[in-house]
Amino acid sequence: MRRIAAALALLSAAQTASPGMAQSGQRGAIVAWTYTVQAGDTFAGIAQRWGVDMAALGEANGIPSPYVIRIGQVLRRPELTAAPRSAPTRAPAPAPAPAIGPAKPATSPKAEPRPAPTLRPALPPRPTLTLRESDAPRLQWPTEGAVVSHFGERVSSIPSNGIDLAAHYGQKVRAAAAGTVLYAGKEPERFGQLILIDHGNGFVTAYAYLGSMTVKEGDRVTAFERIALVGRSGEAKAPTVHFELRRNNVPRDPELYLPPRL
Repeated sequence: MRRIAAALALLSAAQTASPGMAQSGQRGAIVAWTYTVQAGDTFAGIAQRWGVDMAALGEANGIPSPYVIRIGQVLRRPELTAAPRSAPTRAPAPAPAPAIGPAKPATSPKAEPRPAPTLRPALPPRPTLTLRESDAPRLQWPTEGAVVSHFGERVSSIPSNGIDLAAHYGQKVRAAAAGTVLYAGKEPERFGQLILIDHGNGFVTAYAYLGSMTVKEGDRVTAFERIALVGRSGEAKAPTVHFELRRNNVPRDPELYLPPRL
């Protein structure tokens, strides 16, 4: 069973998402310009060991928030911008000697050419998305409740890669389609109790802000099978279900793939 090296979100630099995995804080600094993801690594831990910002590391490698990585993936360290140097203080020019002969015309110092700025390589453009890919899984709504935050809207000042559904404590959360549980555990930074389900063809759904979970890694689930109960975890201020759909780690708007509601 392959594991997700970093759960869907900004993982804590001090611990990994599942128990028993080595903590990234116990590993030494990375000095190479490239790094191959190993078992137990988290995206935040790699960024901390490199001494770089997670947003910069994600941008340099074309990995959008919430920064999902896999074992064996090669990451490149982002270029660091050098701090500006302060101009050296020049000593005052000596007073000119009294003129004896005819004055010489003053000459202007030659301007030195400035070095060209270093440009960061452009990220590859995101693929153009159609309304719904023909090989996408048939999704069902993971729980009842109105959509209170849509795809692309800012949540905690970050554009959302999914939707948020209002819910009630103890309400059932169901698998949107049949698949295999890739991850079931706690993400400490934003999403709290989190479940990831692989549906094949690169499609993965994510369910966050959960209460108690009723599945574990490796479980096969059927469409609309109960996987958790609604609670309030992570950054959620009220009982809420955060739901995402991704293909090859590129977020899709889940509402384009869900059946219409009356």
